[in-house]
Order: sequence, then structure tokens, then C-alpha cells
Amino acid sequence: MNVDDFRQMYVAELQELRSVEEQLIHALPRMSNMAQHPELKQGIMDHWEETRGQRERLDELLRRHHVNPREHQDSSMEAIISETKRWAHMVEDRDLRDAGLIASAQRVEHYEIAVYGTLAAWAKQLGLQDDLRVLLENLEEEKRADESLTVLAKKIINPEAASA
Repeated sequence: MNVDDFRQMYVAELQELRSVEEQLIHALPRMSNMAQHPELKQGIMDHWEETRGQRERLDELLRRHHVNPREHQDSSMEAIISETKRWAHMVEDRDLRDAGLIASAQRVEHYEIAVYGTLAAWAKQLGLQDDLRVLLENLEEEKRADESLTVLAKKIINPEAASA
């Protein structure tokens, strides 16, 4: 697909973001299974539920734009998920692995925050108020997930890893 205008670029990036959420729906349960600490396991699964809702909201936006939601595949998220798997299998100590899993999960969140922020700015520029509302809602969920991971890392996971 050649992109000839800003709106097409916006829709193509929206399709890629949908791919990000789809990939995470499959990856997050595996990440949760690799985690040791119950709060980390639960936090990952809570975000899995949010991710399913985010994908559904993106599907609705893409239907409104009359495009195939699955036309684009985000290769950046594929790489981030691959690194998460590699990292988790390199570390045998459970406390250290949990610290590594949080680092990986935050890479995911920061990538999503960047993409949602960009798309929200583009939707605003294009006058797509309904899209903007959905994108901002998803963006706030991503920011909250990142903040939850930060709190968990600082209060529990990183101190346990440091004493391992």
C-alpha cells in the first residue's frame, strides 16, 4: 500500500497499532506465566484484559474507516516481544527474572504510549474527534499500566532482585 496523504498514513498507523494490541493479547499470558511474584502476574493479566478492550476499540475505529484491521503487521512489537522471551529464558533466578520482565513490559508500554500519543495528535489534526477520544482513552490506560509497573518495581520487585 502506497501512502499518498496524511489520512492514509494515519489509517495505516492505526492498523499497525491494532497489530500491536493483537500481538500483546497472545504475549501477555506467556509473560504472566514466566513471572514469579503474584502481584506482577496479576498486573500483567489485568493489562491483558485492558489490551483486549483496546483492540476491540481499535477494530471499531478501523471499521468506521472502512479498512481491513489486519492489513498491517507491526514488526517493532514483534522484536520487543522476542527480546522479552530471550531475556526471560536467560535468567534463572526468579526475582531477577521478574525485574527483567518488568523492564520488558515497560518497553512495551513506552512503545504503545509513543504510538497512541502520535495517533492522537494526528487524529486531532485531521479533525477526527471520535477517534481522538478512543485513542486518548487507550493512551491513559497505557500510562496507568506503566505507572503500576514502576510502583511494583520500586517497592517490591527491584529490591528483591537486588538482594538475590
